[in-house]
Amino acid sequence: MARLAALTFLALLCSVTTCCHAAGYGYGYPSPGTGSGGGYPSPTPTPSPSGAGLAVGFYDHACPNAEAIVRGVVKNAVQQNPGVGAGLIRMLFHDCFVQGCDASVLLDPTAANAQPEKLSPPNNPSLRGFEVIDAAKAALEVACPSTVSCADIVAFAGRDASAVLSGGRVNFAMPAGRRDGLVSNANDALNFLPPPSFNLSELTASFAAKGLDVGDLVVLSGAHTVGRSHCSSFTRDGRLNASTSDMNPALAASLRQQCPASPTAANDPTVVQDVVTPVRLDNQYYKNVLNRNVIFTSDAALLKSGQTAAAVLLNAFVPGVWEQKFAAAMVKMASIEVKTGANGEVRTNCRAVN
Repeated sequence: MARLAALTFLALLCSVTTCCHAAGYGYGYPSPGTGSGGGYPSPTPTPSPSGAGLAVGFYDHACPNAEAIVRGVVKNAVQQNPGVGAGLIRMLFHDCFVQGCDASVLLDPTAANAQPEKLSPPNNPSLRGFEVIDAAKAALEVACPSTVSCADIVAFAGRDASAVLSGGRVNFAMPAGRRDGLVSNANDALNFLPPPSFNLSELTASFAAKGLDVGDLVVLSGAHTVGRSHCSSFTRDGRLNASTSDMNPALAASLRQQCPASPTAANDPTVVQDVVTPVRLDNQYYKNVLNRNVIFTSDAALLKSGQTAAAVLLNAFVPGVWEQKFAAAMVKMASIEVKTGANGEVRTNCRAVN
């Protein structure tokens, strides 16, 4: 009976998806190997509205090769080390949730500001990909000096890393026109970035504060299908405690072999976040959630309400749905509290204000 109920529910989900797609829901799922642009499918249309002042093709006249330059740098880096791609996707999230999408996460410490965002515990030492942004910026400064903002480079890089890691299945147009911010504070990262120990209510509130809804929360959580995590990110809130955790016992046992009981700064190994497809951006994450093969409390929390559990099922079993939604959610996230026009600057060095 349970199996029949599950199959019936999935059939209903598929039916809903088909109807919605026929009515214009989603953003055109691309078939691998079609279209143009570096071997990836043609980008899916950009959802509307985007952040005020942003536009697709923003650099078409001022720096026509801007996106191609970033794409080339990112593709080379991610093909050499897929973990960098996961870092670039995460970097966009960590930038946009703090001070808006303004590249404040890139600023290095200075005598006047010894504790910028990148040194905050949510970012240090786990956030990576800074050297890829530096390389893209250096190439852009040669091609089009003082034209392309670091904030737009971060947004393009998150998009391009998604395309590489998904084999082109997640590929979309990213609006641009962001300006770089002048402020970066480590405390802001602590205040606005939701930790992996958050429950569903806390996660929902954190995303709502940035204009993102529960659907965005479920979809963006799917980025946990790539990358690695420090053991301290999940051991301290009892995820490996057999008496209290709902984690799959086999996964918990494996993680206990890889992680110290009490991680320290000197002994805090990393483990893959997706034990099935650790270097491929796909919908495996949602199957892992259903099988309780996820490491974070925030991942397990997606089964705590009917709404989020239904979304997990949809993303897990209906081909192409998650990829479409992820593209839309990335664009939506990349428009959070953007600075445009005279509200910011275009840095010549992404690590320092002009």
